[in-house]
Amino acid sequence: MQTIEEIQNFKGKYPKQLWYLFFSEMWERFSFYGMRGMLYFYMVHHLLMDKETANLQYGATQAWVYAFTFIGGLFADKIFGFRKSLFWGGLLMILGSVILAVNPKTFFFVGVSFTIVGTGFFKPNISSMVGKLYRECDTRTDAGFSLFYAGVNLGALIGGYLCIAIGKNQIFTTLIPNHLKWNVAFGLAAVVMIISLLTFLQTQKSLGEIGLSPLLHLSASKRKLYEWLTYLGSILIVPIIIAMVSNTVYTDYFMYAIGPISIIYLAYEMRGFSVAENKKLIAAVIFMLFSIVFWAFFEQSGGSLSDFAAENLNQTVLGIQLDPNGVNNSANSFFVIAFAALIGMVWLWMAKRKIEPNTIVKFGIAFLFLAGGFWIFYYTKFFADASGKTSLDVFTFGWFIITFGELCLSPIGMSAMTKLSPQKTQAVIMGMWFLASAYGQYFAGILGAGIASASENATNIQKLNTYADGYYQLAIYALIAGVILIIISPLIKKLMQDVK
Repeated sequence: MQTIEEIQNFKGKYPKQLWYLFFSEMWERFSFYGMRGMLYFYMVHHLLMDKETANLQYGATQAWVYAFTFIGGLFADKIFGFRKSLFWGGLLMILGSVILAVNPKTFFFVGVSFTIVGTGFFKPNISSMVGKLYRECDTRTDAGFSLFYAGVNLGALIGGYLCIAIGKNQIFTTLIPNHLKWNVAFGLAAVVMIISLLTFLQTQKSLGEIGLSPLLHLSASKRKLYEWLTYLGSILIVPIIIAMVSNTVYTDYFMYAIGPISIIYLAYEMRGFSVAENKKLIAAVIFMLFSIVFWAFFEQSGGSLSDFAAENLNQTVLGIQLDPNGVNNSANSFFVIAFAALIGMVWLWMAKRKIEPNTIVKFGIAFLFLAGGFWIFYYTKFFADASGKTSLDVFTFGWFIITFGELCLSPIGMSAMTKLSPQKTQAVIMGMWFLASAYGQYFAGILGAGIASASENATNIQKLNTYADGYYQLAIYALIAGVILIIISPLIKKLMQDVK
């Protein structure tokens, strides 16, 4: 078995273990983003929710997905270790997808709830294992996370387009009976999740000591007791999650509480760290707070932009006929795959010449790209025909711009969390990073519901203008946030100390 030091002393740009984690995460993200891309459309067109409720419901569901990563990170740190947590989460995700495949209309919230709990155990821990492949201050870390993020988006690209296109009966129409199209779409998410787990099982030996149980110092019987109590607890919490996601008022209460509780818990943990370590943790929290704003805007993709795509976009990109919802789900992922490695190489090139911007400046640049993309979504209104249909080409170009913002924030953000947090709390900090995403999802639902409410009972051209004007406001707010981040970057750099 390799030691962590031997793994971290790899030659070249990427450790071989990164590729194994890349493929495991790729299939898991196929499953997750395939599911995510179907939720809002299915709620509106098959569960027959009104659009305002569907936006709030979508935001609550996705908020729970990311909020539970904090809990999953906590149990990985204290009981399971990264590997066992990942495997258990994958099993729960498979079960959730199978339940949805059997009868999505009747068991919608049951299947989604199992997926929520499973994602909480899976997602933060595979990212934490990527961070363990690098030594502190290794300049190759950002490039490694960028490549890993390309794997995330390869899965999201395929799953995001295929699942919704199958469900809407846009592809494989002669192979899949019409009455089974949604069953097959949800079932596909289960199949690829099985592939993800098999990939991890076949390659985990290469990880050496990374991700093993933190309780190896205890007796086997005591360790098993803690593990089985965690298994039982994660099953018993599913009915509570069902109640929470099916009634957004309960989600409101949860979101009011979980953020402050997580900050209090972190403050408790900080008592045992040095002043220098605590300064880094404060910097990490600042990153999290700004990331909430970023994801609140970016995650309009699953709610209001999904509705915009279904009703206000034509069906061609560069003359090729494509489903607009599939494009909305997958365009960002396509561009990430195309440019993630290039961005990683740019960071490496700049680091060698000592001109690489620090992480907070990268965050600020991310907001500027986000503002540009939403301004383009606004600008689609000037390409509309009399029926309120506008250019899918222009819309796709908006995602092209936003993608560069995401590449400046998301993979860099994950990397920053691993570099700014002491080893003892890495999984918890990664969980809090995804908890910040949960708040972004939550506020995204509220923003989307507000836009949907404003366009209620309007003609299609009026809806187009209402949505476009809403995106114009988001562009302005994103621009302001980016400027603020760049201005305060020297202060945050002092808190980060030696972390680049």
